Amino acid sequence: MIENAFAHLPALEPGTVWLVGAGPGDPGLLTLLAAKGLAEADVVVHDALVNEECLKLARPDAVLEYAGKRGGKPSAKQRDISLRLVELARSGKRVLRLKGGDPFVFGRGGEEALTLVEHNVPFRIVPGITAGIGGLAYAGIPVTHRDINHAVTFLTGHDSSGIVPDAINWDAIGRGSPVIVMYMAMKHIAQISSSLMAAGRKADEPVAFVCNAATSGQQVLETTLGEATAAVEASGLEPPAIVVVGEVVRLRSSLDWLGALGGRRLKPDPFRQSGKETA
Repeated sequence: MIENAFAHLPALEPGTVWLVGAGPGDPGLLTLLAAKGLAEADVVVHDALVNEECLKLARPDAVLEYAGKRGGKPSAKQRDISLRLVELARSGKRVLRLKGGDPFVFGRGGEEALTLVEHNVPFRIVPGITAGIGGLAYAGIPVTHRDINHAVTFLTGHDSSGIVPDAINWDAIGRGSPVIVMYMAMKHIAQISSSLMAAGRKADEPVAFVCNAATSGQQVLETTLGEATAAVEASGLEPPAIVVVGEVVRLRSSLDWLGALGGRRLKPDPFRQSGKETA
């Protein structure tokens, strides 16, 4: 019974805030602790990217407050969201802050937690599956594969001002990271792909865009670094998207398990076909 799975988990206490990761989309990817928190919360303050099916796990009488932030669209200021969590907790509510993916991976969870510390509000972090791993897995793309890479870089495609971060050393990443996973990068793919090719990445290197990952609306665009900008424009796809650059993208032809459920015939391991063997 699912109730038995909850039995020894901590309770969401009045006056406490849980910062919870909802995962990349599929409500089945919620952790047990996240589901228990949803069942106990008086107020759920949720992001734009949280699947509505996840919200259905909240208590029937729970208050659902939208606090989404989407690039280029009117949205609440981060400081106001953080202070709202403080206000709710101080009123004695059981507060669950539900964020897409993982709250500590490009999710501003650290900023919200620091505000709670500043105001002496007790909190708990409940990690979630980040889209850069789980979303790619739903597209049949592993972020690591021992025939290909022993390192992976996760980065954001824009900073708080909405532009490509100046602090990113594109030359070092382009030369040193065999696989690059990018959040919020679709809008700036022209600049980013140019920077990576200037750093030595080949124009024919595989790239994939996974839009609305791990949801019924998931779409995947496979292209190359040199063709990425034109391919995105021609596709009409829109964010949210995870972008991955690297040879691991080629494994999608073998590992697209969702496509296989819909009738796609998967190919043998392309790297074994090319003569590479794992030890």
